[in-house]
Amino acid sequence: MQQALKLLALAWLGLLSSQPVWALGTTAGTDITNTATADYFIGVTPLTATSNTTTTTVDELLDVTVVGQDAGAQVTVGPGDTNQALTYQVTNTGNGTDSYSLTASNLAGDDFDATSIAIYLDDGDGVFNAADTLLDGSNDPVMNADDVITVFVVADIPAGLFDGDIANIDLRVDSNTATGAPGTVVVGGGDSGTDAVVGASGGADLATERFVVSNVVVSLLKSASIVDPFGGSDPVPGATITYSIDVTVTGAGTASGVVISDPIPVDTTYVSSSMTLGGVPLTDAVDGLDGADFGITAANTITVDMGDLSAGTQTITFDVTIN
Repeated sequence: MQQALKLLALAWLGLLSSQPVWALGTTAGTDITNTATADYFIGVTPLTATSNTTTTTVDELLDVTVVGQDAGAQVTVGPGDTNQALTYQVTNTGNGTDSYSLTASNLAGDDFDATSIAIYLDDGDGVFNAADTLLDGSNDPVMNADDVITVFVVADIPAGLFDGDIANIDLRVDSNTATGAPGTVVVGGGDSGTDAVVGASGGADLATERFVVSNVVVSLLKSASIVDPFGGSDPVPGATITYSIDVTVTGAGTASGVVISDPIPVDTTYVSSSMTLGGVPLTDAVDGLDGADFGITAANTITVDMGDLSAGTQTITFDVTIN
């Protein structure tokens, strides 16, 4: 009998442990009721006594989080750029419906201040565009428990900045119901007439991202030299054209993920294995030996993945023959 009871208890614990864990807890306005019952006998007669029912209505907990979404919490910009966007995610981590006021501001002590700062609510595609909604203080977002929204802090970048200059931007989100010390109670301020209680976040949160200036410029200069079948330099059928592409980076920063592509001209044929970078031969196949290929990344096109480049010039060459 004891063994059977032990197995039953273990099964019950397993059932409990398999239930989902709700991060938000019980929804605000939910009634929790409880009634006690006494079963007894008078003589051989079974009787039951029932207590009154107690009802506890769950108050609304005010909590929110803000998290920056850009890689490295930064966006690279150029001097004079306009409508540059930082991306943030806001989550209602409370247990009821609340509205929030959003404020974006420059932080003191960095290299420059962004201008014309505005906040936009994403239309759902995760990309800042004309379909997003400007939040101007009259249309604060209303969020149910566990709702997540994406917002953009959009600003202009002043001209005349230097490479590596930084502007830090705070996005602060405040509950419109209450903010303050955790445990602060707003009588009747919650859902369904419940009290609202400020949660661990203080009913507010903020996150910082930054604009980083890059003055890096990538430029290409292409030239061609011809060798004909007769030892001259006339562009006749059968002649070979050697194309050179000078890839030049200027500025003090780094250009990331530079990929050069060049379609083979009409009426010419690519000369197999003729690509070079800095005089070093490149392979035509995607083989892990280098970042180059012919006709694989794009049809009838040479592609050279040069990776991250700093100031300097590197030269790509390849040959074609005139049909």
